[in-house]
Amino acid sequence: MDFQLSDDQRALRAGVRELLAGRFGRDRMRAALDDGTGIDRALWRELGEAGFFALRLPETEGGVGLGLPESVLLFEEAGRSLLPGPLIATHLAAGAVKGAAEGETVVAVLDAGQPVGHLGDADGLLVLGPGEARTPGPGPEPGEARVVTGGALRDVVREAVPVRSLDPFTSLWRVTGPVGPGELLAGGARLRDEGALLAAAEQLGSAARTTEMAVQHAGEREQFGSPIGSFQAVKHLCAGMLVRAELARSAVYAAAVTADRAEIAGAKLLADDAAVRNARDCLQVHGGMGFTWEADVHLHLKRAWLRSGQWLTAAAAEEALAADLC
Repeated sequence: MDFQLSDDQRALRAGVRELLAGRFGRDRMRAALDDGTGIDRALWRELGEAGFFALRLPETEGGVGLGLPESVLLFEEAGRSLLPGPLIATHLAAGAVKGAAEGETVVAVLDAGQPVGHLGDADGLLVLGPGEARTPGPGPEPGEARVVTGGALRDVVREAVPVRSLDPFTSLWRVTGPVGPGELLAGGARLRDEGALLAAAEQLGSAARTTEMAVQHAGEREQFGSPIGSFQAVKHLCAGMLVRAELARSAVYAAAVTADRAEIAGAKLLADDAAVRNARDCLQVHGGMGFTWEADVHLHLKRAWLRSGQWLTAAAAEEALAADLC
């Protein structure tokens, strides 16, 4: 069995990387960081035109007609570039929410009491029910998903409270009041699983990028007349980063093929660990300059910390794996 990417998959990944490098390269990324303007609607529409959100919709519905493995490749590239915004929720809502597939509509996600990212920029809210049974009462049922728009969304935004975010690119809001009625979506449990896998893909992209950053810096920075990459301690850090990233890659790609809940849980655990630990080791390789605002390392670390608590937390992933083993 051939587990290598196909030529079409490689071309898709290269095309997305080229698009993001041109529209959200480092200069544009730092400018967005300094401006704090929120989601770039022009870029969002350009992603929609490129098929980012409609990738898995059938061609008869205006989509690209590809599958979950191809979506993983796209979100891996988004993780590499630190592209901000509720990309996963908008991707999952494509076809169910008007304008989401085309990048005209931004859809945020509310998951079991977690803070909502980019709520102030959202045109729709994907509300996920709890992943397991809970006490009966108002709110989504376990495994349920619905989309809230219009006046009901405006009521949510009006009552929401801004909270401090780890990630300077991601504004966070705490939803304190009830969420009004919305359109019920089919396959709520499946949406949660797919969202967790795409979050793992973003973490994988970040882990791979910080590995590259560390290796590049280790080859350029000199101490005592030699590149610091020639020192054994630095070699060990970089080697460990590569191992974590490649282990996470194998798990994420395998879960994209099987779409198995337990494999997705394992992939999210490994990808979260790789993204956080690789960013921390990359910071160590960069030394004193790694702690500065001008370096990009801290941005990957903060995004990895934030993302590890979204869609599927470590505790929930461990429970899913334990349930599968038992």
